[in-house]
Amino acid sequence: MKIFDSHAHYNDDKFDDDRETLLLERLADYVIMNVGADIKSSMEGIELAHKYNHIYASVGVHPHYAEGVTDEDIELLKQLATKDKVMAIGEIGLDFYYDHSPRDVQRSCFKKQLAVAKELKMPVIIHSRDACQETFDILKEANVSDGVIHCFSGSKELALEYIKRGFHIGIGGALTFKNARKTVDVVREIPLDRILLETDAPYLAPVPYRGKRNDSSFLVHVIQKIAEIKGISSDIVATQTFSNARRLYRISNL
Repeated sequence: MKIFDSHAHYNDDKFDDDRETLLLERLADYVIMNVGADIKSSMEGIELAHKYNHIYASVGVHPHYAEGVTDEDIELLKQLATKDKVMAIGEIGLDFYYDHSPRDVQRSCFKKQLAVAKELKMPVIIHSRDACQETFDILKEANVSDGVIHCFSGSKELALEYIKRGFHIGIGGALTFKNARKTVDVVREIPLDRILLETDAPYLAPVPYRGKRNDSSFLVHVIQKIAEIKGISSDIVATQTFSNARRLYRISNL
């Protein structure tokens, strides 16, 4: 099976001890989108993408780090977005669960990055936690509809509204958790051609590895769960989600 991990963070220090071995050996046959969370991690992701053929990068500032972002930082992100193998703007959005940055600052930073994505005609990778409706409203107001809702935790009704607008839904290890009834309902209801596989590595490892460091090889368990829910083969899930990610990120040489 050819597998596309649409959201990972292999620049994270949890991979410092074995990053090269992991990426060159265990994960050599995977395609991976390494997602930026701030200026530093965005630059690190670009470095990984330039070093490894099977890795691509996105650039963006996560809502946790929105406070202190200047107009000069936004301009730098715009420049980074033009680098080779940078395929999306993200991870951007709102996080009203942790509130690490003031909410008005999160909103402003989110809107500025959406404007960059729209100007450059790039897809977006959206983080939304405890801010489902406001995230949707800001995206609608910005008239942005090309992207993925990362680690989707909303209702099936909201998922279908996002799909009507053109978005994909990111599904990862949380689907395998015992309390994942709402996510199971989402996967059952939405079309397979709008699902992206994601790890959020090193976080959110699926059962039976929950609590351990996550990596793209664990996506087989997410694939099996989606296949079980939809009553189709794992090969179909892997093939279609690979095609979905390739299409969204406009990667023509896979």
